[in-house]
Amino acid sequence: MAQVKLLGLSLSPFSRRVEWALKIKGVEYEFVEEDLDNKSPLLLELNPVYKKIPVLIHNGKPICESMVIVEYIDEIFEGPAILPKDPYDRAIARFWAKFCDEKCLPVMGKAMFGSGEESDKAKEECGELIKILENELKDKKFFVGDKFGFADIAANLIAYWMGIVEEASGNIFVTSEKFPIFCAWRDEYINCSQIKELLPPRDAILAHFKARFQAAAAASAPK
Repeated sequence: MAQVKLLGLSLSPFSRRVEWALKIKGVEYEFVEEDLDNKSPLLLELNPVYKKIPVLIHNGKPICESMVIVEYIDEIFEGPAILPKDPYDRAIARFWAKFCDEKCLPVMGKAMFGSGEESDKAKEECGELIKILENELKDKKFFVGDKFGFADIAANLIAYWMGIVEEASGNIFVTSEKFPIFCAWRDEYINCSQIKELLPPRDAILAHFKARFQAAAAASAPK
């Protein structure tokens, strides 16, 4: 068994979080592509609680949950720090990572994949959350300091995937007219030299979600 193996999905933002952390640290690893419609026995064995990707296997031991894995990688491997060294800055980074995962992602999921009143309400909530992010990110390139780090890794779905999913659905509600600071930050993020080459192909993500929305529409159409 390779010293470091990652069970993941190449188009998943959660898998990419882990891959970015490994790249920042210069860690060589084996990537194992999972089929979420037919999960491997290894995935079910190593993550019996959540039964989902990503799972990092280091020296035969599994670590689950993307940001837990990122923090583990930062602690266990030598190389550039992902979490700030200063205790206050480290706390701030963890705060915004938690904000992205626990506040933003559930609401954005309902806004993009919901329908009717649920989706409309979620879009309003999403707008309020983006305003909070705008206030935090104005005049800033990254969440903490001048270096891409822990909170920025956590924000990858917001910064990259969300806009593609909006385009795939044909329902774009985050625009530069409404949210100029956020959209400027998002453009800066996508073109960041530290991750630009590690972003999954935009066309592949767009095709994946277009197919998903088309299948959902076909399934709900009157027979």
